Order: sequence, then C-alpha cells, then structure tokens
Amino acid sequence: MTTSDNASDTAGPAAEGTPGPTVIAARDWAEASADPQYRAAVADLLGALAYGELAAFERLAEDAKLAPTLADKAALAKMASAEFHHFEQLRDRLGEIGAEPTEAMEPFVAALDGFHRQTAPSDWLEGLVKAYVGDSIASDFYREVAARLDKDTRELVLAVLDDTGHAGFAVEKVRAAIEAEPRVGGRLALWARRLMGEALSQSQRVVADRDALSTMLVGGVADGFDLAEVGRMFSRITEAHTKRMAALGLAA
Repeated sequence: MTTSDNASDTAGPAAEGTPGPTVIAARDWAEASADPQYRAAVADLLGALAYGELAAFERLAEDAKLAPTLADKAALAKMASAEFHHFEQLRDRLGEIGAEPTEAMEPFVAALDGFHRQTAPSDWLEGLVKAYVGDSIASDFYREVAARLDKDTRELVLAVLDDTGHAGFAVEKVRAAIEAEPRVGGRLALWARRLMGEALSQSQRVVADRDALSTMLVGGVADGFDLAEVGRMFSRITEAHTKRMAALGLAA
C-alpha cells in the first residue's frame, strides 16, 4: 500500500489493544496450510492485496500527471515503481502457494474499482489526501489481519505494506498548501471524512463477499477474531485515522 506513518505501528496492527499472537500466528506456512479453508483465506487475502497494489501503481502514475513540479512528478513516479514491486512480490507468492494470480485478484476488482470511481480526486491535493488517508485505512485493516496469519504470510504482508515514502510527502505538501491558503483545509477535511467512510465500507464489503476471509475474522479459521474483536478492530482503525488527520493539519 501507499502509506504508513507514525500514527500506526508499521510492524503490527493499527493501534494499542490488539490481542496477542494466536495459535496460527506461531506456525509457518507449511504447518498452517494443512487447513484447506486457511489456504483459501490466504489466497483471498493475497489476491486482494495484489490488486490493491496494482491499483495503487496505476493511481500514483496518474497522480504524477497532476504534479505541479518536475520534482513532484519524479517523486510520485518513484513511489509508483515501489508499489509495482510490491505487486510483483504478491503475484509471485500466489504462484508459490498454488493459486493463479489473476484468478485470485479477480473477485476484488469490482469492489476496489468501485471505491476508486466513487473517490476520484478533483485535483492534486485531493489525490495526495486520498493516498495518505484512504490507503492507510486499508493498510491498517490488513495489518490487523496479519496479526492472525502464519509467520511466512505475515512477513510478506507487512513487507508490502511498508511506506513507499508517500506519508511524509503528502503531509509536507498538504500542510504547506493549508498554510498558504487556510480555506483549503476545510475542503480537504470534508474530503478526508468522505474517504474514511468509503474506505471502511469497502473493507467490510471485501470481507463479507469472501466466506474464507469473513470466517477468519469472526472465528472458525486460524483461531480468528470474534465479533466483539472485529468491532474493536474498526475502532482502532478509526483512532489511527484521527491521528493522521491531525498530522495533515485537518480536523477529523
């Protein structure tokens, strides 16, 4: 994903209060994959992540066209390249575990494309806020899930969620724009709140549409979360979002 920052722990879930490692989290892939439902859940998870990274690459490449300076254009192009490398890692891993990458990604295309259509930025600043806020919410969600994965899969997921440099870049540019024109802050705050709602809804739809993933979260596969923990998980994600808004100089 595009962003990660000090508002969320890059080595773990979104905020404090996350439960400790589960039984499955202490196993490696060879042990954990003996459960066919767990294998299916991991293939779904990696497929969703892979398409998310591919979409992030495409979006950053498009955002580079709106960049006001050559330096900004080059910075976004570098970030886009990093996202494509993350996609390649996920694609290769899907092949290693016996899943066809395109088939694994396909179930998530409609939901992710729909999210991007509904949240198309109107200008450069909205694009920066979208990548920083929207992608970070998705990253927090995947980090929460990663805490319940086998060691090998967890290591890969956390690696591809590493910040590509967009967090600091977005904060610097957005805060400078607000300082230059304070009225911009109100518009961007409204935009970020809309992104928050759409991103959470999109995450919930992705899980609800895939039986193996939803079972992993609510219990029954890989010693997953119970329903109460799912609620706490989304509370942690919301808290991390509030911190990011403050970093941008925007009101949550």
